Amino acid sequence: MAVQSPVASDPHFESAAAADGRRLLAMPGVVAVVGALLTAAVSFAILVGVTPITPDEATTLSLIAINAAFVLFLSWLIGREVYRIAKARRRGKAASRLHVRIVAMFSLVAVLPAIIVAVIASITLDIGLDRWFEIRTKTIINSSLSIAEAYVRENARNLQGTTLSMANDLDNARTLYGLDRTGFREFMSKQAVGRALAHAALIRNDGSFVMAAHTRSDFEMPPPPPESVKQATTGQPVLIEPRTSNVVGAIIKLRQYDDTYLYTIRLVDPEVIRARQIVTLNTAEYRGLEANRRTTQIAFGLLYLGLTLIIVLAAIWTGITVADRLVRPIRQLIGAADEVATGNLDVSVPVRATDGDVASLGDTFNKMLLELKAQRNEILHAKDLVDERRRFSEAVLAGVTAGVIGVDSYGIISIVNRSAETMLAISAQASLGENISAILPHVGRVFEIGRQSGRAVYREQVTFYRAGAERTFNVQVTVEGGDSQTDEKSYVVTIDDITDLVQAQRSTAWADVARRIAHEIKNPLTPIQLSAERIRRRYGKVITEDREVFDQCTDTIIRQVEDIGRMVDEFSAFARMPKPEMKMVDIREALREASFLVEVGHSDIAFERDFADKPLTGTFDSRLMSQAFGNIIKNAAEAIETVGKDVGDAGVIRIRATQEDGMIRVDVIDNGKGLPRENRQRLLEPYMTTREKGTGLGLAIVKKIAEDHGGRLELHDAPEYFHGGRGAMISIFLPASDGSGTADGGKAESVESEKVTDGV
Repeated sequence: MAVQSPVASDPHFESAAAADGRRLLAMPGVVAVVGALLTAAVSFAILVGVTPITPDEATTLSLIAINAAFVLFLSWLIGREVYRIAKARRRGKAASRLHVRIVAMFSLVAVLPAIIVAVIASITLDIGLDRWFEIRTKTIINSSLSIAEAYVRENARNLQGTTLSMANDLDNARTLYGLDRTGFREFMSKQAVGRALAHAALIRNDGSFVMAAHTRSDFEMPPPPPESVKQATTGQPVLIEPRTSNVVGAIIKLRQYDDTYLYTIRLVDPEVIRARQIVTLNTAEYRGLEANRRTTQIAFGLLYLGLTLIIVLAAIWTGITVADRLVRPIRQLIGAADEVATGNLDVSVPVRATDGDVASLGDTFNKMLLELKAQRNEILHAKDLVDERRRFSEAVLAGVTAGVIGVDSYGIISIVNRSAETMLAISAQASLGENISAILPHVGRVFEIGRQSGRAVYREQVTFYRAGAERTFNVQVTVEGGDSQTDEKSYVVTIDDITDLVQAQRSTAWADVARRIAHEIKNPLTPIQLSAERIRRRYGKVITEDREVFDQCTDTIIRQVEDIGRMVDEFSAFARMPKPEMKMVDIREALREASFLVEVGHSDIAFERDFADKPLTGTFDSRLMSQAFGNIIKNAAEAIETVGKDVGDAGVIRIRATQEDGMIRVDVIDNGKGLPRENRQRLLEPYMTTREKGTGLGLAIVKKIAEDHGGRLELHDAPEYFHGGRGAMISIFLPASDGSGTADGGKAESVESEKVTDGV
């Protein structure tokens, strides 16, 4: 029974007309296969020499061309089939990949035996040709030619030495030559015979003979080659090697004679010369055969390649036929699956009894689609609920001010909200997948303690540096999930920045302490001081014994009372800071005034001022700003004086004022002793100081003034470019005016501490 479905009209399926068209394409392949087989057989017979045709170079090249034509034709047929399959694959035709695999499998089964046969045939061909062209045969032929050449060269070198010796003797007999020509001829003849020369003669530059020695040779002396005579004009002996005869000659110019040369001839064994000529001819013929070796190998190779391609082509066609039979029902199933992948669950696969097991697969597929359709509706409903809850959770995490970090049981971070990024100066994208102890060691330590404690909630307060400043955080580790002991638990780490709260609590406490100190101590100070002064006036003249001790004690009482009074005044000032009287001012004027007052009292310190060219206006209390700047610059000067005795560098204070991102930034940098690394933020608390006589209220007052103006105070080390980073840098950030008389205080809250440190 056939079930109708949208897949029945799928354009991916092939029609019967297309299948008939492919059958017609088989005829050119059959003709090509038969023609290639016949051509290969004839070529093989000619190359092995069983036909009257000689397998010379021209014949070999012709056979190669004919076989190459069939190979190209077969390659074109195969390429056409491959192009058709690849085109169907590119179009995304259903089951095209399976089609390719089946065809490739049949081709591989056919190609492997053909390749093995071709390799074995090539090896046997090389072994057969190596009988002619093996290294030993080459060595014998080349050695024979080398021996003959060496024999001739040896005779030539002997003749050269003999001629040179004879030339010396003739030069010594120059006087005999001038007085007695007949005696000189007899002398030259004895020299020639004694040196086993066939002929010896004196010749001129033009090759004409001057005098010839009498020897026992039965052939006439050949004339010297003109080019050899010209070469001998340099004074070096010139050899005349034998070409077609067995005669070796030499020519050398005589030093004691004008335009006269000694020309000598010696005979070489004619059998050696004849053997040399034979070896030379055979070597040339051998090398010609060797040069044609590659052509012969190519001819055999093309023959094997043609046979291989014939087998491959037959296998491909067989594979295509079988693949069409197997792929058709699978293609229908894949087409239906593609429709399902697009979300269409209303499709069904045609089921035919003739498809066998594939028909059962199609029926099962149709039943599965019905179940999938029902389950999809349930999943979509559940997905909507999950998405709604996820959006709600993301909105809650994004809106809370506390930092929230999700951590699994192994300490790997899975969630980081925006507040945690801003508060801890980390990147959520870079932190995901990392261990919390590696990203935040202090928080990781609390997490490990909370995880090992086994409690549902663990809370601890930690202090560490973030974005260049020491901050105090309240870290809470909460366990969630995992109902049983074997279930993996996950953790939520909640982080709150309580730095400002802690500092506010301490400032409030110290303000209360300051009020109590001012009330309890200041009242008795005046009577004590007046009483000490009266005792000194009243009894100063009466006491004569230990007068020096008396004066020292009364002076000490008065001086200490004054110091206590000054300290009480500072505590009172801190406890009752006046409310700022705001008005539009240029902050540079307050800086100039404060720095000038400190500079007058510290002439040994160099003051550098770097103020912006344009006015730095804002709504400030000019008197309080001058007080704040004066305290900071005074602290810098005192820090320089502390190290002045130990360090040879001159003291320098740089005062810089700029405007950036809607904030006025004032930096006071010195090359003094610097600030402590640990508990640095505690210096902003009342009565915290690093100086022996300091009250610890200077920076606390500056911090309160900055906060009353909507700004903040930060403590940093001096930058590296300033005296190698030695010293401290105090930075005050104040809201700048927007030009209409109102301060841009809103931006003061948004400027992050890491921007401040990067700007230094």
